[in-house]
Amino acid sequence: MIELMIPSRRKDLGGFEVGRVLPWTKRRMVGPFIFFDHMGPVDFPANVSRKTDVRPHPHIGLSTITYLYDGEIVHRDSVGFHQTIRPGEVNWMTAGSGISHSERFDTIREHGGPLHGIQAWVALPESEEETAPSFVHFDAADLPSHSEQGLSVKVIAGSAYGLTSPVQTHSPLFYAHVELAAGRTTEVCGGYSERAIYVAKGSVRINGEQYETGQMAVLSPGAMPAITAIEPAIVMLLGGEALGPRHIWWNFVSSSKERIEQAKSDWRAGRIKLPVGDDQEFIPLPEDPPPPKPEPMS
Repeated sequence: MIELMIPSRRKDLGGFEVGRVLPWTKRRMVGPFIFFDHMGPVDFPANVSRKTDVRPHPHIGLSTITYLYDGEIVHRDSVGFHQTIRPGEVNWMTAGSGISHSERFDTIREHGGPLHGIQAWVALPESEEETAPSFVHFDAADLPSHSEQGLSVKVIAGSAYGLTSPVQTHSPLFYAHVELAAGRTTEVCGGYSERAIYVAKGSVRINGEQYETGQMAVLSPGAMPAITAIEPAIVMLLGGEALGPRHIWWNFVSSSKERIEQAKSDWRAGRIKLPVGDDQEFIPLPEDPPPPKPEPMS
C-alpha cells in the first residue's frame, strides 16, 4: 500500500533552512508535483537580516503554490502583482513562458515572528509550458473546507473529499490540508493515479507504520490506507495524473533540455523582466557543476 517513504533533507537557503522532499533520487515527481519544500517552523527575530529574503529569481514551465500555516511572506512578480501571503490562503503563480518574483519578509522584519509553510511546484503539461505568466490569490475563506470533531479538511487545489477548489489548474491534481486530533482517523482520498501523504506536523500511523514530521508516504496505485494521528497532526495530501518526464535545473522546469538552456541564457542576459517594485537586485544564474574528474589510469 505504501510504495516508498521519502525523507526531507535539510537545505540552506542562505538565511534559513528548509526540508526538501521533492525531487528525490528515487522519486522525482508525484503526479505533476515536482518540487516540495517544508519551510520552518522557525521564529525570526525583529530586524532579521535581508539575507533571509529570497531575492528576485526566474521560473519557467511550472506553477508555484506558497501555502502558510504561520507567518507572512511578501510576494512581488514581473507581471506586476504585489501580494502579502498569509496563513490558509492560496497564492498560485504560473510561470509558463517566464516570470520572475521575490519573496521577502518585510512584516516579520519589522516585528519578528514565526514562519511555517510549504512551497510546492507543479509542472505544466507540454501544451501549456509556454502559457502566459500569471498570478492568482484566494483568501482562506474562499477555499472549500469541512470540519467535524477532531478532523478538518481544506482543499487548496483540485478536488478531494467531495470538495472542489476554485483554483484553476492545468492538469488533473489535488492538494489538501488535513488536521487531525490525537487518535482521530481518516481515509486518504482516491480518484488519482499518483498520491502521497506528507506529515507537516506531529506523527501519524499509515498502514501500520509510524510517520513523523518531515516524511512523505508515496502510495501504491489504488491504495486507500487510513491515516491515524498519534498526536495532533497536520498532513498534506497531494497527487494527480503523471505528465511524463521533466527536466529540472535550478528554478526551471521543462520537457525540453534545450528550453532550459534558453531560459538560462535569457536570465543571464537580462531578457526576463524583474519584479515590478523590486528590480534593484536579483539572484545570479548559478554555475553549472564541473564535469567529473577522470579516473586515474592504473
